[in-house]
Amino acid sequence: MNRRESLKALGLIAAGTGILAGSCKTDNSKTAVADAADRIPGIQDFEYERTKALQEEKFFNEHEFATITVLADIIIPKDASSGSATDAGVPDFIEFIVKDLPDNKIPMRGGLKWLDVHSQKRYGQAFVNCKQQEQLAIVDDIAYPELARPEMQQGVAFFSLMRNLTSSGFYTSEIGVKAIGFKGNTPGVWTGVPDDVLKEHGFDPSKFFG
Repeated sequence: MNRRESLKALGLIAAGTGILAGSCKTDNSKTAVADAADRIPGIQDFEYERTKALQEEKFFNEHEFATITVLADIIIPKDASSGSATDAGVPDFIEFIVKDLPDNKIPMRGGLKWLDVHSQKRYGQAFVNCKQQEQLAIVDDIAYPELARPEMQQGVAFFSLMRNLTSSGFYTSEIGVKAIGFKGNTPGVWTGVPDDVLKEHGFDPSKFFG
């Protein structure tokens, strides 16, 4: 199993057991919850106004958002079968979700700071300015909790949250839904009782269908 598949697998477990909350709708993606400007039937006025207000707020600064973008595409990069996390609008999803669920604000901001401090000590510069192989080396040290060194536990906790949010955002987007082959509610086609079932109950299919 390669890095993409293993990181995705860990994230999918979390996404399947956690809260798959709504996100912003960006120009290049369609996520689980549409932009506040697109009023969804059934949404109450207070929900609409709250979502609109959250979308107008800004939590992450430019550097933090750039770091989130790099991490998201390390977790779910573009491949032959689907687009990347950023193609699916995941950074915008994370920006929204930390405002919608503010308990995530301190862990995310603190984790991003930890990442830069660690990167500075290790490579002499912020994470986003590191070479790709250096970024991957750091990620490998915090992506697998059972293998991580004790001194990396803060990074492990941050990356677990980052991976969970990335997976939730990706697999509730149009790109992510297509990536797992989900087709939604589609009508079935009735072709009659299968021959083996008819035979099991003592019926000869040839007498019914020739």
